[in-house]
Amino acid sequence: MASRSLGHTRYAPQAVTVYGAGIFGLSCAFELARRGVTVQVLDDRGIGAGSSGGTVGALAPHVPEQWEPKKQFQLESLLMARAFWADVAQIGGADSGYARIGRIQPLADQAQIARARDRAQGAATYWGDNAEWRVIPATDFTVLDCVSPTGWMIHDTLSGRINPRAACQALALALRALGATISIGRDMSPAYTTVIHATGTRGLAQLSADFNTAVGNGVKGQSAVFKFDAPFAPQLYTDGLHFVPHSNGTLAIGSTSERYYDDPTTTDFQLDLVIEKARSLCPALRDAPVIDRWAGVRPRAKTRAPMLGPWPDRPGHFIVNGGFKIGLGMAPKIAHVMADLILTGTDTIPQGFHVQDNL
Repeated sequence: MASRSLGHTRYAPQAVTVYGAGIFGLSCAFELARRGVTVQVLDDRGIGAGSSGGTVGALAPHVPEQWEPKKQFQLESLLMARAFWADVAQIGGADSGYARIGRIQPLADQAQIARARDRAQGAATYWGDNAEWRVIPATDFTVLDCVSPTGWMIHDTLSGRINPRAACQALALALRALGATISIGRDMSPAYTTVIHATGTRGLAQLSADFNTAVGNGVKGQSAVFKFDAPFAPQLYTDGLHFVPHSNGTLAIGSTSERYYDDPTTTDFQLDLVIEKARSLCPALRDAPVIDRWAGVRPRAKTRAPMLGPWPDRPGHFIVNGGFKIGLGMAPKIAHVMADLILTGTDTIPQGFHVQDNL
């Protein structure tokens, strides 16, 4: 990925304030802290209190075709994830629930089989030796007992899973171990002049007001958690639903995508329908009890990609937002890119990810 310098002549900041204790804010704070920067994290609601406190945790790549900077960036981030989360666990002592478990996708008809085989060639080209995309008999994976009308499915080895809540807590522990301060619900005044704004849906509303144009909005999602122990099974994606087995004896499903809603954090009949659909698509879940339900609003920037970079006309202020449905998988690479930008002025943000791309 080509880089360019912003031509910074100032000294690299020795201290940074981060607004937002979600996955983006905490990941950026962690990357800065382990590079020796003094870090202050501020959030008036709590660690992972927004959309980063969800339940699904699917880390899944875009299809390997029509390659573009966003797909390359995501690939690099997914490949960084194992080392990134291992470092978080080693420094802070807590497990994020990360594992590269792969993913299966049932194929509904012959056209889907042909398309999937074409994409296997794309994976060989774009993913190289890093991961595989194969068309396999559905009988190769039986733990989830998913329905495949053709008897065939896709299996990729790039996909992974993470427990979003555990990941946020693991990052917070690692940050404190590195000497960072995390202040929740107290004075929200920044201690330092270099500031990252990773404030999710509320941040998009603020940016829209400041720029006098809509730069994004929030999309409500609802998900559920079953008591179902299959920690080494691949995640399943079928008919618009993610089924993600976690290491703690649970399996999460989701989610809805609701542009219009009355209450951002209340679950309703739409989740009931998702649960019913999940049991139908995955008979192994028919008798599994639902032990948790979640609803929240996820930030969706105008371009749907992450929105990264300097805040226009606010020197020393930076924006990290967006990444609708792909933020967890993008976090390691975003943290690395933003640390480079802030500390050295080196801009490796991909085309389409800049703040200006949303204006």
